[in-house]
Amino acid sequence: MSQTRQKLEDDMKDAMRSKDQLKLSTIRMIRSEILNKDKESGEDINEDSVIKILESMLKKREEAESQYREAERIDLADKEKEESNFIKNYLPEQMTDEEIQSVVERVVSEQNASSMKDIGKVMPILTKELAGRANGSRISNIVKQLLNS
Repeated sequence: MSQTRQKLEDDMKDAMRSKDQLKLSTIRMIRSEILNKDKESGEDINEDSVIKILESMLKKREEAESQYREAERIDLADKEKEESNFIKNYLPEQMTDEEIQSVVERVVSEQNASSMKDIGKVMPILTKELAGRANGSRISNIVKQLLNS
């Protein structure tokens, strides 16, 4: 059993004991997504795939929170925010912009990228290397800034 799966199981038991309904429902939602992917692949998915599921769930929550705030549904936006914060606990620590910048600079120089035409060379390498530690839009923004300068 992967580290994240074990942590989810342990946290679910704690949430049941403490009767924390939001925590419990969020964990059940995460576990359900993971089990669906397990069934699709016919075997237990690896830790990297679990991280991708969590990232996807986080992105959906953040988008929903934004939409609820625009619609002035603060109660629902707050619930999405709480779920987002809870999901973040299971993701690897996110890199700072400065850390991403240094990796981007290294990959850009390794690939001899000099203009926006070269973004297709560096993005696949960066998204693979920084998976779970930085989302694609943050990486893309930094690459664009570097290649445009």
